Amino acid sequence: MTFEPEELGQSRADLAETLKTLRKRAGRTQVWLAQRCNMSQTKVSNIEGGKLTPTLVDVELILRALDAPPKLVSEVAALARTANTEWQDVWSQRRTGLEKKQNELAGFEKSSTDFRYFLLSMVTGLLATPEYVRASLAAIPGDHSKAIAKKLERQAVLYDMSKRFTFILTEQAVRWPYLAAPVMAVQIDRLVSISLLPNVRLGVIPLEGHMPTAPLNTFTVYDSRIATVETSTGAMIFRDHRDVSAHLNEFSTYEDYAVFGEQARGWLTAWASRFRS
Repeated sequence: MTFEPEELGQSRADLAETLKTLRKRAGRTQVWLAQRCNMSQTKVSNIEGGKLTPTLVDVELILRALDAPPKLVSEVAALARTANTEWQDVWSQRRTGLEKKQNELAGFEKSSTDFRYFLLSMVTGLLATPEYVRASLAAIPGDHSKAIAKKLERQAVLYDMSKRFTFILTEQAVRWPYLAAPVMAVQIDRLVSISLLPNVRLGVIPLEGHMPTAPLNTFTVYDSRIATVETSTGAMIFRDHRDVSAHLNEFSTYEDYAVFGEQARGWLTAWASRFRS
């Protein structure tokens, strides 16, 4: 399926209106539909009003209850998948303020328990030193002091023992010379320190041996609910279970290539030493 950015915003409204129209054509009330789908009437109302984006499971339940024909089921399911996909371009993020994006990420972190980060080319904000965080925003015009403060504030979630984190970093992500050599060494030291937290698994993929698969993007999976994929011009947010499952499977593949624990810390210490030398 091809996603057009403008469709990703409009599709929510289209889906809401389509489901509402189908129910009315079937001569059914929201209360009847809620009972048939084991939902609350409030949830049905919010779906039809565009206040709540239904999952594909929700949509399938509704269409089955309304006895929709197979062709229509396929079309509405495709619309639902598009509605569960969001595109956030970097220009809009800069226009509305980068701290808004940080608040959104903090919301994901607050509502999730199990986190998986695949880091292809650089260190993510939760693992970054203040110097690294500042450098990551240095090329963007404007005052980003609030966004920087929020990024550093978000790191407190790592010390919430009710949450579990798995970070996988490629050697390139760890060693890309984003900062001067001595400061890069300190950044790698932070990775070693965080890897010792009991609720954190931090792995690295050294660039050696044979790896028959090649990653294309940095991505994060929150529980089994949401997957975010980063590109140079923005981020895709997936809520469709098929997209989330695909990223969970991809993560599992890279997890098999990664080394963790003392072996990972050995690599990190060696890379930090190279920067110090």
